[in-house]
Amino acid sequence: MTTIGRPLYAPGPESPWERVHDELVRTGSVLVHGRMPGWQPEAGAADLRLLLGRDWARYEKLARPGMRERFLASRLFLRYTAAAAVQTLPHLVDVAYLPGGRPYVRGLDQIDISLSHTDETMVVGVTRRSRIGVDVERADRRLAHTGSEAQACTPFEKRNLDRGAESARNDTMVRMWTLKEAYSKALGQGLRFRFTEFGFALRGASGARLVRPDGSATDDGGWTFGTFAVGGSHVVSVAVFDDGFGELSDVSVGTTLHEGLLDALYGATGAELPGPADSGNPAGVLGDADGVDTVAGA
Repeated sequence: MTTIGRPLYAPGPESPWERVHDELVRTGSVLVHGRMPGWQPEAGAADLRLLLGRDWARYEKLARPGMRERFLASRLFLRYTAAAAVQTLPHLVDVAYLPGGRPYVRGLDQIDISLSHTDETMVVGVTRRSRIGVDVERADRRLAHTGSEAQACTPFEKRNLDRGAESARNDTMVRMWTLKEAYSKALGQGLRFRFTEFGFALRGASGARLVRPDGSATDDGGWTFGTFAVGGSHVVSVAVFDDGFGELSDVSVGTTLHEGLLDALYGATGAELPGPADSGNPAGVLGDADGVDTVAGA
């Protein structure tokens, strides 16, 4: 069974990032949450374009100030977290997006990432298992006795809501909603996957099991789910898929190249092995003196 630890708090770029890598190695997945005010850079920061990478063009096109600030903070938060997970520098993390908008890190197939934010709270999930999805919502978001129940609940979930205490109904709805968002994101479907086509049987205070709309059991097939409270005001849910191909315990970019591959690369070229200064610089390791991704450049 995959283990998912409680989310770690990263108040800003100067956070104790070693915890992120340690948690990823220990459990296989890590959740990190932060608040947007702590992730707003100083006006005129010179390295924003470098840090945002391919997100810079999108950032420049955003006209509304509030939207620009949220986009900037969430993308910086995502890059710093992913960089900490694999022990490299944030500006070396090349975040790209699949057609549905799902983010991934180019050139780092050993990890999968997910981002969610609402209000001023942000959450990033990283896993070395296979796939991950995260979602965050305000704990007091009103969902009970609204159209959300018809849109999001299976018959099995609706029966359980009706049997439960009225005082817990909205809390249960928020938990199920975030679980469904997280699972859909991990699948790369987002809101295109109808929430009434799958359900959850909640387990204790944080666990859950995937079930069919009628409540019958399914083969979870490597999926693990969890829900956590963060910041005293928000609920975070996560879905992690373990493909069963074994664990990758070393996810540091400085050590994931197999020694045999290094020998082949440098033996063929007659080059010297990279020193500590080259750690985290794939372009330098592969002999690209200008640090240019030749595939992307083409």
